[in-house]
Amino acid sequence: MTEKLKEKKCDNYQSMPNELIDWLNKPLGQFLRIETAAAAVLLLSTILAMLLANSPWSSQYFALWQIEFGIAMGQFEFRMPLGDWINDAVMTLFFFLVSLELKRELVLGELRHPREAMLSVSAAIGGMLVPATIYLLLLDGEPAAHGWGMVMATDTAFVIGCLALMGKNIPLQLRVFLLSLAIVDDIGAILVVAIGYGDALNYQALLVALIAFLAVRGMAILGIRNLMLYFIVGSIAWFAIEHSGIHPTVTGVILGLMTPTIKWVNEERLQKIFKHVVTHPQGQDWSGDIQARMALSTAAAAAREALSPVERLEILLHPWVGFVVMPLFALANAGVRLDGLEVTALLTGGIVISLVAGKPLGIALFSWLAVRLHLALRPKELTWPLLWAGGCLCGIGFTMALFIAGLAFAPADVNEVKVGILAASLISAAIGLLLIKLTVLFQKQKEQPK
Repeated sequence: MTEKLKEKKCDNYQSMPNELIDWLNKPLGQFLRIETAAAAVLLLSTILAMLLANSPWSSQYFALWQIEFGIAMGQFEFRMPLGDWINDAVMTLFFFLVSLELKRELVLGELRHPREAMLSVSAAIGGMLVPATIYLLLLDGEPAAHGWGMVMATDTAFVIGCLALMGKNIPLQLRVFLLSLAIVDDIGAILVVAIGYGDALNYQALLVALIAFLAVRGMAILGIRNLMLYFIVGSIAWFAIEHSGIHPTVTGVILGLMTPTIKWVNEERLQKIFKHVVTHPQGQDWSGDIQARMALSTAAAAAREALSPVERLEILLHPWVGFVVMPLFALANAGVRLDGLEVTALLTGGIVISLVAGKPLGIALFSWLAVRLHLALRPKELTWPLLWAGGCLCGIGFTMALFIAGLAFAPADVNEVKVGILAASLISAAIGLLLIKLTVLFQKQKEQPK
């Protein structure tokens, strides 16, 4: 009886046989698939950084990120503090993932339809230009005006996490709109980093980087599929960009956009390969038949290659970026020592006003203009009040804002800037969630029959 039950469970072609380890794997897998969990881990890392920065171990906390290490090969030696390795090297994976998401959306996702995509693109442009303009007007003539780029970014993880708090009560179109907006917004912030906060260009290093990128393209054309080879050539490109005067995280953006969206194995070929495996006679041992083993190996490779490289890399990197890279970045950058901190109304207030007020104003204004000029289509479920409420949520600029602040400000000023960013993110989250909740309740009451 027990054997029959086991066979019945295994007969389902959509599932695999269960083992004891699956009782641990499955809950963990479900946890990793929930994007909002990354926001929770990011929030915990931020709180931990603040606690450590203001604890008896604060000196050890700040000293940790200044420990230098690197690599040496003959006469070549490259060393950086741990904090710089996180911000320049580890965060390259974050930018690479953002670039992959953008390319997937442009080719396979919501952004592949021009007029539908233009709503998110226009909103993202407005959400970057208006806050930056407000910030520059408020700090006109001040040295801190150089930090205009930090008020342009939206933190995707926290925005999606806040939407998750609303459950299934909010329209799907709002989630799609804000996710697409955040992806375009991140790319805009990356361009700001590359253009606005780079150093003098080293053209020899740029030439090496160009050769490395061409090598990556050539490997893709030849059909090379070994990820380790791509990692090695990509690392060469990263080192070259790092010495070129451009921020090295741009390497992740370029490589992400170069990643193919075409599947190596199409659906027809996949079905033929699987059909060959399925027709293998029952009762015969796979290990005893060389041809059968080759067929099984081919089927495994075909199942893997039925997804495009963009999709496969997204699946591979998403948990690492969400649960390792971003929390590590927050742990290294979010700590602010509050003892003796001087906060000026002009700088801190300028950051808060630019993010809290500038973001929703820019998003709503440019979205309205795009629809009015017939450049974009607005889904019926995404009402103007709901769009405005979602725009308020986009004032959460945490990750990219902190990243750009570290590039734009001297260490003596960066703590005050972090306070402004954290305050603006908290206020934007509270206002956005409240307005979305009230807007959804009002729309439901309006739709109810009288």
